[in-house]
Amino acid sequence: MTDERRARFDTEALVHLGAVYGAAYRLTRDADRARDLSQDAMLRAWRAFGTYTPGTNARAWLLRIVYSIFVNDYHRDRRAPATQSIEALEMQHGFEPVSPAAPVPDPWQPEGWTEPAVREALDALPDDFRTAVLLVDVEELSYEEAAVVMDCAVGTVRSRLFRARRLLGASLRALAPAQRRVITKSEAP
Repeated sequence: MTDERRARFDTEALVHLGAVYGAAYRLTRDADRARDLSQDAMLRAWRAFGTYTPGTNARAWLLRIVYSIFVNDYHRDRRAPATQSIEALEMQHGFEPVSPAAPVPDPWQPEGWTEPAVREALDALPDDFRTAVLLVDVEELSYEEAAVVMDCAVGTVRSRLFRARRLLGASLRALAPAQRRVITKSEAP
């Protein structure tokens, strides 16, 4: 271990340990598994640090490692979840099939949604959809960076994100039905 390599690792990779743990926690939904996943990711990052290109996005590189470990080691070991087609999932939530060119409406966000409600709605998403939301909306990676992390095409990331946001919107609207109120003509400005 050279002092120069350690110093570079500390300044370029280790500073993202919080983001690594946060992503691991959101993927595993368990603090102990997230700590193990984070530790494994940082160890693998240290071992592969010679392949890292200085000056590139170290956080995206680390999140790619986290996601790869999660998929390869953790996700595979879990019992295979019951599969359901995207169309069936959308129909379950009352959505009609939408063409990719259809405009996405702005989400309605009533007051009173709490962080636990949002976390619960995120946790209910299928893994691929949840991962897309976490990488793009929470970790603020670009679509291209998220595609590299998820090892898929940019169009796949966009599609998963579109569908995930629709499902999240439906879940969150269902949590606050009392907050909706129809404005009558007499109340209109």
